[in-house]
Amino acid sequence: MKRIKITYLLIVFLGVAYSSAFAQSEKPNIIYIISDDQGWTDFGFMGHPQIETPNIDRLAKESLTFTRGYVTAPLCSPSLATLITGLYPQQTKITGNDPLFESKERRYSPEWQLERSKEYQIFLNEFQKRPTIPQTLGKAGYLSLQTGKWWGKSWKDAGFTHGMTHGNAATGGRHGDAGLAIGREGMKPIYDFIQLAGKEEKPFMVWYAPFLPHSPHTPPDSLLQKYLPKAPSEAIAKYWAMCEWLDLTVGELMNFLKENSLDKNTMVVFVVDNGWIQNPDQTNQFMPGSKQDPADFGIRTPIMFHWPGRIAPKVDTTHLVSSVDIPTTTLAVTGLEGVTPMEGINVLDQAALETRKSIYAVDFSHDMVDVHAPEKSLEHRVIISGDWKLILAEPEKGIAVQLYQIKKDPFEKINVANQNPEVVKKLTQELEDWWERTSK
Repeated sequence: MKRIKITYLLIVFLGVAYSSAFAQSEKPNIIYIISDDQGWTDFGFMGHPQIETPNIDRLAKESLTFTRGYVTAPLCSPSLATLITGLYPQQTKITGNDPLFESKERRYSPEWQLERSKEYQIFLNEFQKRPTIPQTLGKAGYLSLQTGKWWGKSWKDAGFTHGMTHGNAATGGRHGDAGLAIGREGMKPIYDFIQLAGKEEKPFMVWYAPFLPHSPHTPPDSLLQKYLPKAPSEAIAKYWAMCEWLDLTVGELMNFLKENSLDKNTMVVFVVDNGWIQNPDQTNQFMPGSKQDPADFGIRTPIMFHWPGRIAPKVDTTHLVSSVDIPTTTLAVTGLEGVTPMEGINVLDQAALETRKSIYAVDFSHDMVDVHAPEKSLEHRVIISGDWKLILAEPEKGIAVQLYQIKKDPFEKINVANQNPEVVKKLTQELEDWWERTSK
C-alpha cells in the first residue's frame, strides 16, 4: 500500500514537472520587426514595380498579413510608444518626438540635447506610469532585448532586461544612440541575446527597430548601383536601396531562427512606424503627405503575424488592423491577455475582427507642448471605417474636413466630404466620442 502511494506521488510529481516544462516551452518567443520611415507601397508584395524585398515578401506570404494596417500616429516616437504599451499617444503622453522649449542653442547640438533631456523627463515620467510589454512579459519569466530606435532614454527605462540604447544626452542619446547600429552594422547583438536566453532556458522578446530605411540614406554601394539605372533620380535610388537593405537584414534574422530551430516557437510581428514618400530632388528628405501627415502615406502599413503551425498564413485585404492591436495580440498569445489595460484587439480572434468597424489615428505636432494637455499639440484626428476615411483638422489649421473612399481612392485624390454630409456627421461623432474617452 505504501509502495502504491509513493508511486502515485511520484507520478503526480512527474506530471506536475512535465506540465510546468510543457507550459514553459509553450510560451512563444516574440520578435517585433519595426521598419523606420517606409511607405506602405514600398514592398514587392504590396506591388512596388522596382523595390525588391524578397525576404519580407516571403514573410508576408507565410504570415497572417493585413494590408489595411495603420499606425496610431505618423511620427516615430508616439508610434513606438503605442507599440510598447497598447495605448494611443494621448494616453501614453508621448505625442511627439521632442518637447517644445526655448533654447539659445542650435537644435540637435550637444548643448541642446542636454536641455532637451531635462524637458523630456517630464513627459517620460508620465509615460513610465504605463506598463510596457517588456515589463509585463518579464513578470512571466521572459528576457527582452531593445535594439534600434528608442526614444524613452535607455532600454532600462522601458523595462527591457537587456538593450543597446543608453539614452545619455551628454553622449548623443535622443532616439536610439548606440542601438542604431543594429542592422546597419550587423545582427550579432540579437544573436548573442537569443543564445543567452537559450542557455538560461527562458523565452525571449526582441525589439528590432533598425534605422532602416531611415535617413541617412547610405546603402551599400552594390545596392545603390542596382537601383541607379532604375530610379528617376539618385535620391530615389538611394531610398529604394535602403528598403532592400532592410529586407536583407530581415532575411538574416529569419534564417537564424530556422537554423537554430526557433522559428516554430517564435511569433514574429512586422510593422512600419510611419510612412515616407521620398523627395526626388533631395536625399534624406520626405515629401508632404507622408511622414508627419495623416494621409495614408503617413500612417498606413502592412502588419504581419508569423508563427508557423500556430497562425495560419493569409493575406487579409479586408479587415482594419491598428498598431495598437500588436501589444494586445502579443499578450494574448503569451497567456497574459487582460493583465494590463490596452486599447487594441487580439487580431487572432476572428470574432473580434468581424465586430470591429473602425480604427483611429492622431497627428500631433513634432514638438510636445504640455504633458498634461495633449490637445495643445493636436493637429489632426482620423477615423477609418469600412470604405471611409475621415480626417478632421484642428480649427486653427484652417483645413476643410476631408473624407475619402479609401479603398477606391487609396491615394486620397478626391475629397468627397461635401457630397456625403451624413457620413461626415456620423464619423465625426464617432471620432469625437473616441477622443473624449481616450483623452481623459
